[in-house]
This record gives sequence, C-alpha cells and structure tokens, in this order.
Amino acid sequence: MGIIAWILIGLLAGAIAKALMPGKDPGGCLITMLLGIAGGLLGGWLGKVIFGVDSIDGFFSLSTWIAAVVGSVILLALYRLIAGNRSR
Repeated sequence: MGIIAWILIGLLAGAIAKALMPGKDPGGCLITMLLGIAGGLLGGWLGKVIFGVDSIDGFFSLSTWIAAVVGSVILLALYRLIAGNRSR
C-alpha cells in the first residue's frame, strides 16, 4: 500500500476510534486524525509482532481495518491518560 492509502486508513480509523471512545479530548480534530494515522501504523506493527501475521494485506482487507482501529484506540486512550493529567 502507498502512503496515501495509509493516510486514508489512518484518518478513517481515527474517526472510528473517536466514535468508539466518546468524550472530550484534550486535543481536537487534528490531534485525533494524527493519532489515527499513527494508530494504523501501530496496529499493523502489533499484528505482525504479536500474532506473526501480515495484518496489512490491502486497503479493502478486514484485517487491515481491524488492526488500524485497534491501534488508534490504544493511542487515543494513552493520549487521554497523558494529556488529561496535564490539564488538571
């Protein structure tokens, strides 16, 4: 997959992660999109390391989307923990 596909998957995975974890984010829409892109990369890497499978089969593969959303949820939760403690 190309870099444009990674960005698209990351943006959509970030939006899905935000829908799965509603609430007030310390950042905003831009931070959520960036976390989605990084989460897609994290999810693909975790799928390969932990399960030993190539979770990045293609743009329309279900395993690619699941890995991207799981990675985005993980990063969004970590961001809320770290950034939420700073504002208090």
